[in-house]
Amino acid sequence: MIWFLSRFIVEAYKKVRYSRLRKKHKTGGDSSIPDSGLMAEHGASCLPCTPEEENKVVTDLRNESERNLKEGNLYFVVSTRWFRRWERYVGIDADKNLNRNRSSGSRHSNGASSLGAERPGPIDNSDIIENGGDCDCKENEIQLRRMLMEGHDYVLVPQGVWEKLHQWYGGGPPLPRKMIVQGVYHRNFDVEVYPLCLNLIDSRDESRSILRLSRKASVTELFQKVCAVRGIEQDKARIWDYFNKRKHAQLLVSNKTLEEANLQMDQHILLEQVDGHHSSRFGLDSTGNKLASVSLESSRPSLTNAGGPTLSNGHSSSYRSNMYPGSSVGLGLTEMNDGLDANSSPKKGEKGALAGLQNLGNTCFMNSALQCLVHTPPLMEYFLKDYKDEINTKNPLGMHGELAIAFGELLRKLCSAGRTAIAPRVFKGKLSRFAPQFSGYNQHDSQELLAFLLDGLHEDLNRVKQKPYIEMKDSDGRPDEEVSVECWRNHKARNDSVIVDVFQGQYKSTLVCPVCSKISITFDPFMYLSLPLPSTITRTMTVTMFYGDGNGLPMPYTVSLLKNGFCKDLLLALGSACCLKSDEHLLLAEVFENKIYRYLEMPLEPLISIKDDEHIVAFRYPRKGMGKTKLVIFHRWQEKSASGYHKSGTKFFGTPLVTFLGEDQPSGADIESAVFKVLSPFKRMYSSAKAPIGKENGFPTDGLDVQCSSSGAQTVEKAELEDTSNTDLSLLLLLTDDTVTSFTAFKKDTIFESGKILKVVLDWTDKEQELYDASYLKDIPEVHKSGFAAKKTRQEAISLSACLDAFLMEEPLGPDDMWYCPCCKEHRQAIKKLDLWMLPEIIVFHLKRFTYGRYLKNKIGTFVNFPIHNLDLSKYVMNKDGQSYVYELYAISNHYGELGGGHYTAYAKLIDENRWYHFDDSHVSPVNESDIKTSAAYLLFFKRVRTVSKAETGEAWQSHSIC
Repeated sequence: MIWFLSRFIVEAYKKVRYSRLRKKHKTGGDSSIPDSGLMAEHGASCLPCTPEEENKVVTDLRNESERNLKEGNLYFVVSTRWFRRWERYVGIDADKNLNRNRSSGSRHSNGASSLGAERPGPIDNSDIIENGGDCDCKENEIQLRRMLMEGHDYVLVPQGVWEKLHQWYGGGPPLPRKMIVQGVYHRNFDVEVYPLCLNLIDSRDESRSILRLSRKASVTELFQKVCAVRGIEQDKARIWDYFNKRKHAQLLVSNKTLEEANLQMDQHILLEQVDGHHSSRFGLDSTGNKLASVSLESSRPSLTNAGGPTLSNGHSSSYRSNMYPGSSVGLGLTEMNDGLDANSSPKKGEKGALAGLQNLGNTCFMNSALQCLVHTPPLMEYFLKDYKDEINTKNPLGMHGELAIAFGELLRKLCSAGRTAIAPRVFKGKLSRFAPQFSGYNQHDSQELLAFLLDGLHEDLNRVKQKPYIEMKDSDGRPDEEVSVECWRNHKARNDSVIVDVFQGQYKSTLVCPVCSKISITFDPFMYLSLPLPSTITRTMTVTMFYGDGNGLPMPYTVSLLKNGFCKDLLLALGSACCLKSDEHLLLAEVFENKIYRYLEMPLEPLISIKDDEHIVAFRYPRKGMGKTKLVIFHRWQEKSASGYHKSGTKFFGTPLVTFLGEDQPSGADIESAVFKVLSPFKRMYSSAKAPIGKENGFPTDGLDVQCSSSGAQTVEKAELEDTSNTDLSLLLLLTDDTVTSFTAFKKDTIFESGKILKVVLDWTDKEQELYDASYLKDIPEVHKSGFAAKKTRQEAISLSACLDAFLMEEPLGPDDMWYCPCCKEHRQAIKKLDLWMLPEIIVFHLKRFTYGRYLKNKIGTFVNFPIHNLDLSKYVMNKDGQSYVYELYAISNHYGELGGGHYTAYAKLIDENRWYHFDDSHVSPVNESDIKTSAAYLLFFKRVRTVSKAETGEAWQSHSIC
């Protein structure tokens, strides 16, 4: 009878709840979405599913979508703000998918835990659409806000997932997007989040319209849409590429895609009527004189790709190559910008490139890297000469010479344009086609672009047409000089280009086996050096350590670490502080609202992802005792009234305990035994005065000054822990789910699947309180009390030499990068040491300002003090060949702002003028040499300073090339 009444109450509650939800969705949802009958159409139950059921349905639909990727699949854009609420509701750890860029204060203030969160309201995309959805636009006219980032601002869900979410929650508005295929060598699927937006000018009445089409749409489809919008017959319409409001090329009806036609986001196109009754004043200049239509397209089929808008991963679509193997490549491609002669060269007396590069939409990263390369003296000299004989059109690793031609033509334009800014459309098209990761309107990394350009230019200009197979030999104790020459000769046999001549050096890599001391030495080429930024600023962190095997009381440890360190550094410091044995392991976790908020299991997770006001714990285990099944124990206090204990008075408290079950198929009895074991250190032990042992803030007083001791006060003697038989105790244990919202009783003979994460709730009553001291579980200290920091930390500054020293420092390989020792016949965590052996004519230093973790992407804003003149690297070069290793700075790529956004600029020195200039996209201005050293410096370009004659310089270059 009781069971029947309970069931009746639950069902009645569900009906009332659904009625309220439905009413809320109808009144509070987006009015622009009609009640299309999605619920009835898909035949789903009207009753809201449980969080577990919703999670399973969405997971299954996502997996099915991943298995059936194809062009044209429909995806929907959903606000990250709303979607994270749904993820927390169904128990998904949102931080696994979301960049934790927000302050911990915002998370703590709204109580948004990934466990036990409230059911979200209707889907709300108002924060990612123009005007917040306040306008009376039709659904097909609603536009996304520009510059949104996937994962940070929005997520993409397959059509089936959207239909289920809309069925359960309503709201909107729906933002459908299609999947496209891109890539030349590999087919990549991406969702076209931002279709191509074109500004149409009708020359008949000077009216303007906005058209939106997929970049995969054909020019024929563009004609059809233009004619439909403007009411003109197709055979009477002429459409021009009107980029920068200048006629560039007439668009002809064809199956060529809009990206192949090199159309850019937000550019203008011009409609003219050709029946003779309407003349266009758009072919006239400001004085009314007729202008010639400037057509800068190559006569051969277009091989370019227009950069496009942001896609699911910041990618733009690309297209199939129109160049077939063996086709000829000419030097006819030009930048479609200002009508300069395609084969123009710098006029006599001109002293370099002072033209800016037009920003085509967040392409400042590209402009910055290009200006640095263009102002590299050997490259400028090379590309201003006739280099067509060195173009390798048949290299399978290259781009058929197209990238080299596009770069060379762009360099010539910059050197010929005076101070007129260039719009690098053709070059960006090539870049988007061969490296779609750089297409679109997302901000990218100038260093990643530089690496691609140098490698791509090398392969396009590789003088080696048939690469020989060369078997690499081990050093086997031979002299370094002999091995280095052999390695460089083998490298040059397969790689020989101007990029190798100018940019490539050689370093020595030494690996030492920690077991048998086997030494392996190799000599490898490098194109640039990525230098870490060693921090000198430290931070103190307090972590409370719990024994996962029940062998001791919890103890807080305070350690000092470098501010820019990683979780692996925290683990090492904690291990040293608590005298961690070699056969023991530490598991880090964050505790929030009496639950495990996240595990810090990534060794390279930046410490900056841990905020000062968070609570971090470490669970200590013997490695051998760690079974496959993790057991998490939550604590809940049962309040007592006159009628006894009741569920309505329950409240979670304390720190969850984590242990492991060693059995292959653990039973309920194994769980109960494990709970007893981890609770055993908390058993109350009274002195003769019946008072607890001394504690401060719930922890042993000796924990404030930790000393390594096998019999310290923090360890409870086992003999004292085993006074009471476990069979005399009766613990209230309930199995719970990921959200810790539903609870199920289990028996001792219940068998559980191995390898799962089991979660149980321990209900504490007066009986448990009398037996165990729960104060050890409460009020664990924060990572750092901000009130103690009275002084403001000064701006940190380090030297370039300190960065080089850190780069060349000996360090062990990571556990995921093990080396196979030929003597031990096993993978070993070898000790690695890098040394510089031979330096190139041009050396590029990449300052590693960006750190990437599981939860956070961070930028290090440390000021690096680097010399502008007389950078002497002689002491770092092991090969004492008598060459000069003194360098001079000539270019800098700067990054301002934060990762994922910000702005790139460049400083470059015109050698002939001996003067520095600031290149900020289209704007170019002189700058004092004293002002170019800033904390924004990201890439540093140095050229070798030679004090010998030109003849000797040529011999040295040849010697470097041939070695």
